[in-house]
Amino acid sequence: MNIITRSFAVAGFVAASLLGTTAYAQSGSGGEFTLFNDTAGNVVVGFYTNDGNGWSANWLADQMSPGESASAEFFAETGACDQLFQVGWLGGDGSEVMDEPISIDVCQASNVYLGDNEIKFD
Repeated sequence: MNIITRSFAVAGFVAASLLGTTAYAQSGSGGEFTLFNDTAGNVVVGFYTNDGNGWSANWLADQMSPGESASAEFFAETGACDQLFQVGWLGGDGSEVMDEPISIDVCQASNVYLGDNEIKFD
């Protein structure tokens, strides 16, 4: 399992979950991957990718509370394996607080675990 340290965590509350999709490259399991919110109390409100051609729209249709997961899929048959991912967290004032972008080899990763102080993938 690869581990990438995040720079901060943001507290928030709210419910809901699930899926939003945009295309760029294939991932470890035929283009599909799963996001897991492994935080104790932080809500994910945005998830973005960048293959070098600019940031995608938000992949999430709904917010992801702690313990929830969301499935996503790259639809392009070819593309860069090295993708920048960026997570948006629910801020105390309801705004989206952007985390530092991280690089993930989506050809090797099928699961992305969003923790309080780190992001892991396998």
